[in-house]
Amino acid sequence: MSASSVPTVERRVVLLSVASAMGASVFFSVNDASIKFLSGGYALHEIVFFRSLIGVLLLSVIVLPFHGGLAVLRTQVLGQHILRSCFVVVSNLFFFLGLAALPLANVVALFFVAPLLITALSVPLLGEKVGVQRWSAVGVGLAGVIIMLRPGTGLFQPAMLLPLGAAVSYAMLHMMTRRMGGTESALTMTVYNQIIFAAVSLIIGLGLGNGAFATESDPSLAFLLRAWQVPALADIGIFLVLGICSTMGGLLISQAYRQCPAAIVAPFEYVAMPLAIVSGLVIFGEWPEPFAWIGIALICGAGLFVVWRETRANPEDPPNAAAPANLRLSAMGGATEKD
Repeated sequence: MSASSVPTVERRVVLLSVASAMGASVFFSVNDASIKFLSGGYALHEIVFFRSLIGVLLLSVIVLPFHGGLAVLRTQVLGQHILRSCFVVVSNLFFFLGLAALPLANVVALFFVAPLLITALSVPLLGEKVGVQRWSAVGVGLAGVIIMLRPGTGLFQPAMLLPLGAAVSYAMLHMMTRRMGGTESALTMTVYNQIIFAAVSLIIGLGLGNGAFATESDPSLAFLLRAWQVPALADIGIFLVLGICSTMGGLLISQAYRQCPAAIVAPFEYVAMPLAIVSGLVIFGEWPEPFAWIGIALICGAGLFVVWRETRANPEDPPNAAAPANLRLSAMGGATEKD
């Protein structure tokens, strides 16, 4: 990234922001691996409920006392918060259901198509202009998706559509984030996200938590329809790790984008891709097959190009401007807008 394409920022701030972004990627990667690990024995809505509950408790103890307490919930656009949070919930649920059935690296790579969808949707929904180069990047990324999906062949798995659905839902919530960011703080969005997460997962649990519709015919369906159960003593630590990682990841990435230009921070979020590959290999014995490698390269390469091109097109964006590649923050319960 050339110095002329981004605002001047102190070296110390840049280093701290990059470290925060990379730390957030580590926390989110641990979150993904933990959910995949638990997906064989617990219901998705149970995991998400306790993760959100722990997140709310952490925010209440660590963050809210220093930001006005419950006053952070005051808003004039409650309906928009609820709708945006529903997009967050759908994005997460689809992503996590994909983890139950697919290799970790494949799910993360397919979800990384989100910046390309945001670029495409910004034209009809936000009235933004997208040039030939960024449209070409969108095409390259979608080609990578097709290579990974291989529709019409015996290697296609319907579960591959789940991380794509997560990416679409994420793109929609990012459209709302851009609209709401002028008046709503990142913390307000985060708190509402965690509350809606806990409420939705509890409602789903009340309807499906007795296991009446449980099935083992498909890993994703089994993860969704499985009955709630008391966590084993050995797994309680993993539930705590989930709540801590999702909360800390959101706080770190929010701090990174508030202090430093998106052009500098966003590329470091792609650290999640090699982390997913390593986690998949070490924990689950997964290794992407050749076609998956090609798709991963095309999707990540196109996403990084969009980040670079977006900044070149808007060189005067303030340091806290949101970037299309800010994938995991909104999806995990945070936002990039200024506090």
